[in-house]
Amino acid sequence: MAKWGQGDPRWIVEEREDGTNVNNWHWTERDATSWSKGKLRELLVGITVENEAGRCEISELKQVEGEASCSSRKGKLIFFYEWNIKLGWKGVIKESGVRHKGLIEIPSLSEENEVDDTEVNVSKKKGDGDILKDLMKTAGTAKVREALGDYLKALKTEFTMGMILPTKAVATQEMTVKRKLSENTLQASSAVALGVRIPTVALHMTETFDTAVEQLYRIFTVKDLVQKFSKSPAILEAEKGGKFQMFDGNITGEYIELLTNKKIVMKWRCRNWPEEHYATVALNFVPTVRQTELQLDCKGVPVCKEENMKFCWQKQHFEEIKGLLQLTTLNG
Repeated sequence: MAKWGQGDPRWIVEEREDGTNVNNWHWTERDATSWSKGKLRELLVGITVENEAGRCEISELKQVEGEASCSSRKGKLIFFYEWNIKLGWKGVIKESGVRHKGLIEIPSLSEENEVDDTEVNVSKKKGDGDILKDLMKTAGTAKVREALGDYLKALKTEFTMGMILPTKAVATQEMTVKRKLSENTLQASSAVALGVRIPTVALHMTETFDTAVEQLYRIFTVKDLVQKFSKSPAILEAEKGGKFQMFDGNITGEYIELLTNKKIVMKWRCRNWPEEHYATVALNFVPTVRQTELQLDCKGVPVCKEENMKFCWQKQHFEEIKGLLQLTTLNG
């Protein structure tokens, strides 16, 4: 019988207060369902295809049903996912300017099939416009499959960070390397800052809403209204220093300043940004005749995420809020 602490390191389970899965031997599982819904929305909504005859865009994630998870056992990752997805698309015929709408259905995205073999069905509402349907069936389907492939790559890399921990021996080696690097850094210059500088950009966007400034301000600060326009659970502490979480946890941050009906300043980040990196988002509410102008100023957006940031605010905030306001007006 081996003595305590000796033998095959895979079988050595240390008593640790933090419950770390030493040597990755134990079965661990992480639910990826909420993360996946946000990632699928991010990758699929906004896809555009165009040719000489027309232009089409996936405008809405109508339904995403299913689940996803990742398990770790003996240092290996095991993925399970099964999704039924419905998307709304809209298009315009260039010559006539006539607009059409339709659906894209992905009845079964799962680990049992390759992405290239995944069924993607394109349909259109009655009437002319088959030229747009054909465009979505060819170029549109190709882009949808590409986006699904990007989702699976992110699931297996971005989502799983930290699930496979270094073994004790590797961890010791890494600590030695880090210690040497630290010593060299200090010797080179005591003024050198730790970390990596992230290239960033600033954004400015302006949007006009057909509502009073009081109502628009409430939409950004009242939990029920945020959940309605985002179509997902949210956590809101609308006060200075309060935290917020939106879009199934894909957007998180903290309120820095709130001036009722005038201004909101936030620390703001997306889940797939570099760890602990936040942008500063300022919303200025400017009342006009029967309308409110919203001025968005954002500093510190990672350069590689600039287009995603624009899409997030234009499509997932501004357009969804306008839809909520129209619904409220009709119901009223």
